Amino acid sequence: MLVRAVGLRTPESADERRCAGGHGARECLGQGAHQCLTLGSGRPSWMRVIGMKRRLMILMAAAVPLAASLTPVAVNAATRDGGTTAATTCAAVPVSAPSGTSVVSVKAVSKAGGDFTFPSTPGLPQNPPINAVPAWCDINVVVTHPGANDTVSIKVSLPQDVKNWNGRFQATGGSAYSAGDLSDLSVPLISAVKGGYVGAATDAGVKGGLDASWGLTDGKINTGLLTNFASRSVHDMAVIGKDVANKFYQRTVKYSYFTGCSTGGRQGYSEAQNYPTDFQGILANAPAIEWNRFEIATLWSQAVYNEEKVAPSQCELAAFNTAAVMACDPLDGVKDGVIHNPQDCKWDARRLVGKKVVCEGEEITITKAVADAVNKIWAGPVSPSGKKLWYGQNKGSAFTFIANPGTPFQVPDQWAKYFVTKNPSFDSTKLTYTTFTQLFTSATKQYDDIIANNNPNLSTFAKAGGKLLTWHGQSDQLIPTQGTVDYRKHVNAALGGNKRVDSFYRLFLLPGVDHCGTPLFSTGPLVDPGADLDALVNWVEKGHAPETLPATSVDGKTTSTIQHYPR
Repeated sequence: MLVRAVGLRTPESADERRCAGGHGARECLGQGAHQCLTLGSGRPSWMRVIGMKRRLMILMAAAVPLAASLTPVAVNAATRDGGTTAATTCAAVPVSAPSGTSVVSVKAVSKAGGDFTFPSTPGLPQNPPINAVPAWCDINVVVTHPGANDTVSIKVSLPQDVKNWNGRFQATGGSAYSAGDLSDLSVPLISAVKGGYVGAATDAGVKGGLDASWGLTDGKINTGLLTNFASRSVHDMAVIGKDVANKFYQRTVKYSYFTGCSTGGRQGYSEAQNYPTDFQGILANAPAIEWNRFEIATLWSQAVYNEEKVAPSQCELAAFNTAAVMACDPLDGVKDGVIHNPQDCKWDARRLVGKKVVCEGEEITITKAVADAVNKIWAGPVSPSGKKLWYGQNKGSAFTFIANPGTPFQVPDQWAKYFVTKNPSFDSTKLTYTTFTQLFTSATKQYDDIIANNNPNLSTFAKAGGKLLTWHGQSDQLIPTQGTVDYRKHVNAALGGNKRVDSFYRLFLLPGVDHCGTPLFSTGPLVDPGADLDALVNWVEKGHAPETLPATSVDGKTTSTIQHYPR
């Protein structure tokens, strides 16, 4: 997997700038991936060799948050072999855990620092190294929760010389079914150390990645692990991580932050809702909140294809997006190949009926049945009676992952198998409008209390002085952007409107940007590397609320600013 170190330097070439990323998914593909797909264009040769599963792993890696270098790292420690000589001893410290959490073991591993390179991925450019990383100490803490029969690992990575610590703590989130990256070559943690932070990650005791089989044991839900994944383990990481830092340096952490995208974004929202004093600043992008609704909603295309009796190719589907962008691009007065606000785009897929597209050398005529299916996918799932259940993906967002006939997107498919139906043999490719509604209703009834993470009452977080910053791409192909907008509207309603909510919660909608902001499917400007965390730190520590975020076009040629929602 490719993961980019964020904010460590400014990309020097146009190629670097157009494929560089910020926090969230852009971190994965930006490592020198110097060919970027635009809507309706042909795929570069290296991209054609990447199957859907590999692209999914890339997006997962991208959702792993990284630290921006906000404060220069001290350079007065002696260097050796490209690393630094430790000024303090790397040793285990006594650890205090939250109530209900028991510490099993604490071990310390010294890391020499230096220059780090990362494994290459076939078909993709080499991940750039992270250089001149100071020596650090990994404190590995294993905890358990009595009665849960779990084993949870937490890694805290601390610059070994206190001179290289900026006084900040940064907890990092995960992606898909991963709660975080604790590997030896964990880019989030290595980049955190490079940036002067104490970094932390947890595995929540689950297998992670694309495997959700941990959720089902002998036909019963493993509620302990689900609770870990939903909320408990990030709280444990926050409490233990700060405690370790305080004792290691014999100094108190000045500011604590959480950063994440996708699952990591959901984890951030969970913290603001359930443990509002854990972090002073939360950067939670493309958040996977309303987990049950959007996960099952992602299977809607399978029901649509079955009911409408169509199986369009990705080439056919891409033709609809190309036409929609052409029709709605000028609505904001700027012709740039981007739908500025997809909610303003009223283009109807049926306008393409009878048109011909060439796919793999074969001329295909668009049918009304396929056009109707596309309109239904864009509109989002409804019950057989027509009741709206959740949002669809925006016009302009790629169909690649969630609209493949007979090939359901793996993350929601696993949720349906191991949690909702508790049947690993469940076949979501057989869904109908009726059975989809039954599955959707079952998911929300069973798990909303555990993992919806949709409580709009953030009053305690606000009163504690917490700041929540989120950006979400308008071309997110995995998590409907309108779900995040929906949550923000509910917060407004609960807490007195935009003016009051803007004082602690800012949302930015990025036109043409895909899931967590990668060059893979984005056509709009991407948030500049590290600018989101910079903005959050300035808000928390200096009281400067961000009005805009700086962004750069995918090709690196133009810059712009993104205003916060609503504007």
